[in-house]
Amino acid sequence: MPEKQKESRNEGAPMRRRQFLKGVAAAAAFPYIIPSSAFGAAGHTAPSNRITLGFVGMGKRMGSHVATLLGRSQCQVLALCDVESVRLGLAKKRVEDHYARQSASGSYKGCDTYGDFREIAARSDIDAVIISTPDHWHALTSIAMLQSGKDVYCEKPLSLTIGEGKAMVEATRRYGRVFQTGSQQRSSRNFRVACELVRNGRIGDVHTVHVNVGGPSVECYLPAEPVPAGLDWNFWLGPAPWRPYNSDIAPGLDFNGWPNFRSYRDYSGGGMTDFGAHHFDIAQWGLGMDETGPVEIIPPDGKDYKRLTYKYANGVVMTHGGASGRAAIEFVGPKGRVLVNRGYLGTDPAHLQYEPIGPTEVRLYESPGQQDDWLNAIRTRSKPICDVAIGYRSASVCHLGNIAYWINRPLKWDPDNVRFIDDDEANRMLTRPMRSPWTLT
Repeated sequence: MPEKQKESRNEGAPMRRRQFLKGVAAAAAFPYIIPSSAFGAAGHTAPSNRITLGFVGMGKRMGSHVATLLGRSQCQVLALCDVESVRLGLAKKRVEDHYARQSASGSYKGCDTYGDFREIAARSDIDAVIISTPDHWHALTSIAMLQSGKDVYCEKPLSLTIGEGKAMVEATRRYGRVFQTGSQQRSSRNFRVACELVRNGRIGDVHTVHVNVGGPSVECYLPAEPVPAGLDWNFWLGPAPWRPYNSDIAPGLDFNGWPNFRSYRDYSGGGMTDFGAHHFDIAQWGLGMDETGPVEIIPPDGKDYKRLTYKYANGVVMTHGGASGRAAIEFVGPKGRVLVNRGYLGTDPAHLQYEPIGPTEVRLYESPGQQDDWLNAIRTRSKPICDVAIGYRSASVCHLGNIAYWINRPLKWDPDNVRFIDDDEANRMLTRPMRSPWTLT
């Protein structure tokens, strides 16, 4: 790694906007949009109209984004970033091989790679960025991109804490950017129809929702292991407390499953924020609660409350667990139930799912797909299906549940002022200190 890049990793917090502007003069050093002739085919979007992209975090989830967006002629991938050099090199080859196949010359070299996300943020020729880092990096990376004038797609869960999520919403609005949260279930027909059935009163006024997801994250006490060659472990940790490397947190390239960092509290919120960011999100959508959240959270006590329980101001009760059969989310009302999961939609009575939604009834946003919806929003400067504020509120439901589990007592929540009522200990858990020199401010 060049010495200059090594130094940039230790410079501290994300660069302020004025610092990014200093880099504009250096933009000529970067490759600009390739000429239309390089693609060797008619019908492609004109180079001047393409959305130029950067990617941060080249792990397994990002592979799906790369595959999708390389297939969109209205985009061009210019830069990739990861703290693991071998993975980064493989991703670069994938991108350049794709463009080489479209080139009349059969070759292409124009995708730059970086070990520090701030290098992408500093590029004035990149319009938008996909972020698929571990959760504890979401806020810092997203805000740096927003400050530099880039639109953002960030994987779920939106943030590590409620405070980080709030800061991400504020930055998105301040800089006037388009921000899509990667909660792709909102782009799935089953989930949309389920929520339309609920919102249109097919089962009457919903009184209960059950959501099946995993539990909270735990403290990490894993033993030290040698750091794999090519991995900048200190930068992977970033704002999280320092600890020795262990492959359970960030496995090597020969690992075929999903990394387990979400099990550990310094990096994520466990199953509560992993699939919780999907399934609680659908529960919020079905209840029409995208702009708010529960007002009380009660952990299981073995007596009156067998499950973690959320209460909403309108009387709806939502439990962590309890959905029936194949369902991940179960809406219950006086006239029946709506049950939904990936690949499954059911109702009780069964005929409800086949009743069409009328033209004057509630029709929810129908997305062409999470990435395409984001691209459309960038072009029209509109909000995508899972805007940052929606991702923030859905992740907050997950974080509230975790805090109730960790503190192990009932909590009263003010969703408007984003504060626990009369509970200083719980309010301190809305944010977490970041390891120096990283900071959100």
